Amino acid sequence: MGDNTNLVITFAAELLNQAAELIKNGLHPSEILIGYEKAWKECSTLIEDAPKYKVTDLKNHDEAVKIIKPTIGSKLLHGHDNILAPLIAEACISVLPSKAENFNVDNVRVGKILGGSLSDSQVIKGLVVARGCETAVQKTENAKIAVYNCPLETQGAETKDTVLFKSADELINYNRSEEDFMENLIKGIVDAGVKVVVAGRSVSDMALHYFERYQIMVFRIMSKFELRRVAKAVGATPLVRLGAPTQEEVGYADRCYVDEISALKCIVIVRDSEENKLATLVLRGSTMSLLDSFERTVEDGVNVYRNACKDPNFVPGAGAIEMFLSNGLKNFGKTITSLDQYAVKKFGESFEVVPRTLSENSGLNASEVLANLNSKNSEDPHMGLNIKNGEIENAFNLGIYDHLETKKWAIKFAVDSVLTILRVDQIILAKPAGGPKFDRSKQQNPENEEM
Repeated sequence: MGDNTNLVITFAAELLNQAAELIKNGLHPSEILIGYEKAWKECSTLIEDAPKYKVTDLKNHDEAVKIIKPTIGSKLLHGHDNILAPLIAEACISVLPSKAENFNVDNVRVGKILGGSLSDSQVIKGLVVARGCETAVQKTENAKIAVYNCPLETQGAETKDTVLFKSADELINYNRSEEDFMENLIKGIVDAGVKVVVAGRSVSDMALHYFERYQIMVFRIMSKFELRRVAKAVGATPLVRLGAPTQEEVGYADRCYVDEISALKCIVIVRDSEENKLATLVLRGSTMSLLDSFERTVEDGVNVYRNACKDPNFVPGAGAIEMFLSNGLKNFGKTITSLDQYAVKKFGESFEVVPRTLSENSGLNASEVLANLNSKNSEDPHMGLNIKNGEIENAFNLGIYDHLETKKWAIKFAVDSVLTILRVDQIILAKPAGGPKFDRSKQQNPENEEM
């Protein structure tokens, strides 16, 4: 089920189907509510007793791949997960702070470049901006960065004016005043210690001239969203005014240089500080839709790693944990003597929708698979469905893991949604206000009106 978004919808729908069946058999919705609440409490206890796999070393590349691969495998073509999972693991490990619980998903960026195949993708330690440099400076270190969201040029008159020059000296003095203004502006930026300027608007030729003179690295980003991402990554405040930035408004990067990726010039910004490390996964593909699907997959993989940083416990996937909970709740239902026992048992049966869906999507006989899985899982809770051959095998040996905390929250959200729906006794629809009623028959048969 990947990141468990599908589990919430599928499980909630199955719970509602089972509740509808109970209502048809004469059970009152209040009894179903009580039974479902009892089943959820028992489910929370059972899932803690399930077999677990604990990630001991988050910096271990093999362990990171082991927990990321099952999630992204459900969203990619066969074989692509073997390429993408190691790249995601490498990017996540490179930005992992000293305290794992402080892992920030925003520190892993995604860059998409058309052309080539997925195997050409790579991880670059830093923020990659698909732009070339405006000045001759191609590399700088320990750089303060200023971000401007305004044109870097002399401001023209707000109204239309006509300037009359009586001599060449007056023209020279007029141009010199503009040059002096721009030079003082650039000199103020240099005096603030800035080595890199990021422009969100146009940069005049005169400004570029002085930037070159003072050896300032300049590159433009025309997208305001990308400009904000760059500013956030380096810790700078986008300025909407011309002038020298304050120390609170400038960002910082350990290195900033121009690199070439697939004949495309890019700016790479590197921060080596413990809590602000950046990594960019440069994805390659033949079409933009394919790259978009890769990007969504990367986001899921990074979130799985983030969840592992908060809680390193995983449970067996492939329908093993669902069948374990199903058997446990069925046994629990047998100990209840009241009418809500039927709701508890139906709650347990609802978990069978996961292995049933897996078997049906794989072209297997669902009834046969469920019977076989039920018998083997009751003896060994590690047993799950191998969709490649239809056999019941150890899910951990197959490399299929589900995050424990994510699984618990997915079940909780599904149960809360179902309980909310079951509490609804009646739906009252608003009727149209009074007044003359519209005769639809005349609209449908205009010939009758003429006759």
